[in-house]
Amino acid sequence: MALLEVAANSVASAFAAQEGGAGRVELCASLDEGGVTPSHGTIVLAREGLNIPLYVLIRPRAGDFVYENAEVESMLDDIAHCRELGCDGVVVGALTAEGEIDADACAMFVRAAEGMGVTFHRAFDLVPDRHEALETIIGLGFERVLTSGGMPSAVAGTPALAKLVSQAGGRIVVMPGAGIDPDNVRALREHTRAREFHASAKRRLPSAMRRVPRDTLGMGAGETRTDTETVRAIVAALA
Repeated sequence: MALLEVAANSVASAFAAQEGGAGRVELCASLDEGGVTPSHGTIVLAREGLNIPLYVLIRPRAGDFVYENAEVESMLDDIAHCRELGCDGVVVGALTAEGEIDADACAMFVRAAEGMGVTFHRAFDLVPDRHEALETIIGLGFERVLTSGGMPSAVAGTPALAKLVSQAGGRIVVMPGAGIDPDNVRALREHTRAREFHASAKRRLPSAMRRVPRDTLGMGAGETRTDTETVRAIVAALA
């Protein structure tokens, strides 16, 4: 049976993902910016309330994936912190200025995560040669790579994803993600032969404020949260 991982941007989203039947949660913050590392409190509460595997995104900021030494050090500390809190794994990645896999930084991340699973995130989609990059991250010891096949959505990247799954040959999990929903995941599974899929399954909730200003000053008027029923529908489509 295929597994659905849900990108959850809050404790409430993580619990909604579990309720909908997700097989794993990737916990992050600022999902609209591609995700960054969530707070200590968010990780603690999610770990306490989940009985499915919890992976935490390790990303110190939005933007590119070329990190300075101080940023790499902060990421290593965050990985160690996740291990101390009992997380099952981390989601991480780094590139060089030329867009290649930063093997030195990534090797340190994998060593720091000893005892936990390690997923390489969608920085993979920015490399110039994904087939070469796949061999690099396999050699580094990553267990999984999240990718859209280098396209804006996993559906658009279906041919590339199928090739990556074939190339992986079971040595690493190739997990399609980006734009996955209940209407497209079954065909995506059939065409790629992937066994794990990644979705945010989110919706915008109305604001809990009784009085919403006409101008919200760029702070938004409501919360984005994982939708239990959407998760349930994706899981059903994968059954």
